[in-house]
Amino acid sequence: MSSVRARVWHFTVEWGSAGAEAVQAVEIGQGPLPVSLAAVVNINALACDLRRTVDQRVRDHETSLLLSYITSSPGTGSLGVDCSALDSSSGHIRRFVSECTGLGVMTSASETLFDWKPGANGLSSFDVLPGKLVGTYAKGGVRPDLLYDLAAGPLAGEARGRRRDREQMLPAGQGTQPQKARLAKLAQWSVDHNEHAYFMSWVWLGTGGVYVDIFLPDDSPATAGLKTGWIDVPGSAQPWRFRVPRPDPRRRTVLEPNPLAAGADPAPESGSEGLAYATGAAAETAVRRAAVAVEAAMNQSFAREDTTLGTFSGAEVRGRWIRGDAVGPAHYEVLLGVLGERVPVAHRAQRRRLASQSDRLDVFLEGRLLTLVKPIDSPRPSWDRIRSELLE
Repeated sequence: MSSVRARVWHFTVEWGSAGAEAVQAVEIGQGPLPVSLAAVVNINALACDLRRTVDQRVRDHETSLLLSYITSSPGTGSLGVDCSALDSSSGHIRRFVSECTGLGVMTSASETLFDWKPGANGLSSFDVLPGKLVGTYAKGGVRPDLLYDLAAGPLAGEARGRRRDREQMLPAGQGTQPQKARLAKLAQWSVDHNEHAYFMSWVWLGTGGVYVDIFLPDDSPATAGLKTGWIDVPGSAQPWRFRVPRPDPRRRTVLEPNPLAAGADPAPESGSEGLAYATGAAAETAVRRAAVAVEAAMNQSFAREDTTLGTFSGAEVRGRWIRGDAVGPAHYEVLLGVLGERVPVAHRAQRRRLASQSDRLDVFLEGRLLTLVKPIDSPRPSWDRIRSELLE
């Protein structure tokens, strides 16, 4: 388990008679955020598996490519990036690496801040959801990246990643212009979806390592029980503020269901109750429908794997080891495994160990996709050890 330096912000959107007038943000503080490299790989591999065509070659290649750029110190060191290789790459490869890192760091932040638990709580990608959540989330325009299913309700997460060629990895003072612009767009997305809960993480990649700015709305139900015990440097009490021209906040987008979609919910009725239904109970129902596509993709992936790794809680697990050697010598090796079926939540890993426990495996199980990342020069763990750590 590695870590990144995280800075957390609270922000409030100030509304006027004509719409949003400004955003004001206050720094909560900074601290070491535990990040699982296995989670970074898992989220990207899951996105590959959920495409219309399940192609193991694509998944394996993307996994190898991603791990070719990521670095970390032995044990519980900081997560980093091979900036020389990254800067020599084309723009779309740089974006791929930064965005994949951003998704993994954001998911780690959701565990630490909101107590989201892989396996116990749901996780969906908006790249998959729009076609399934008909009448719930807009297909076009601005949209977040991941949807976390928390006890307080669905929480949308926006992950951004950028290369930063500065000695000071976290920008000093007030937020950058791209951060401000994205916050404004996400706030509008929330308004259009009946005040949907959301947050944003902004990862910085550079020679100084991997850092992240995390922006949390003050009025979000998901932040009511925020976990901040890991923060070791308190933030400045001096807020920063910027003006944001916005449309009328009373405007709501009523999304019409597609009558051709299987199991589509009836169109929401007019009025506040209908609008709440469009992104309330319907969201939970539609997420469950989207799970059918997830299971179908996992069935394909499982059927195409030839090697059985072992069993976990009675379910057969198949998979393979992949080396992160797409760019130069490999630094990591990753195990990608697929369970033959879902196992009960009580039999699954509820939380990964903290970064201070350097003797633990960096393993991540979400749904039926298992990932484990290890340094290339360390021996491959036995299946008995992997299984025992998942059950602890």
